[in-house]
Amino acid sequence: MQEKSIGIFDSGIGGITVLQEIIKVLPNENYIYYSDSKNNPYGDKTKEEIVKRCEEICKFLLDRQCKAIVIACNTASSIAANYLREKYKNVPIIAIEPAYKMVYDYAYDGKTLVMATKGTIESERFNILYHKYNNHKTELLECVGLANIIEEGNANTIKDYLEKNLEKYRGKIDNVVLGCTHYPLVQKEIGQALGNNIKFFNGANRLAIHLKNVLEKQDLIYKGKVKGKIIFIDSSRKKEKEERFFKFLSRSEIL
Repeated sequence: MQEKSIGIFDSGIGGITVLQEIIKVLPNENYIYYSDSKNNPYGDKTKEEIVKRCEEICKFLLDRQCKAIVIACNTASSIAANYLREKYKNVPIIAIEPAYKMVYDYAYDGKTLVMATKGTIESERFNILYHKYNNHKTELLECVGLANIIEEGNANTIKDYLEKNLEKYRGKIDNVVLGCTHYPLVQKEIGQALGNNIKFFNGANRLAIHLKNVLEKQDLIYKGKVKGKIIFIDSSRKKEKEERFFKFLSRSEIL
């Protein structure tokens, strides 16, 4: 009998970029992925709205016997993670973070563009990280509406948005921090819009390793050899969301 699941949630299907990395290190776990596309994007909501919605989703996942929760949304992590950890003290809650420290570690001298939602860039959590590791060659870009455009999946709209909003950075950037889990889905298009050899950074891989370490310490790892199952739930209940989710899940080149 397979044991409890790991719950993962995001404001849409963007968190699949996190799930892909988690599956690489924990292939035999069960997963319940909650896509809150009905309320996407989170980046344009108030802190109170985001915390309330994240609390509702956590309760939904815990009611389905999830043994750990992964917040696969930078905005939700920045604003709601500490509150959720305080409320659900007996459950590991692992939160994605913008990978700005990775630039400090691996590409400090490069000119860096942080692409994120308004909510993430304005959050206290991100600003502590930013000021601690600032290389003084960094631009912060609030990508208003980009997550929603990616969610909708229209290639021409995505291309137009990126070309318009990244034009002034073209040829001037060495590193890009993808501060929203939706953005790796269009990493190739971002690189094309910026026009040179870009190094991309996102926090999905580090989150996956951290999740595995936490589960091992708490003896919550599934020790069987049976490959896990993935359940997808979307708040909008649109069938095409599920179809796109599993289509992206089978594409390793998105990472």
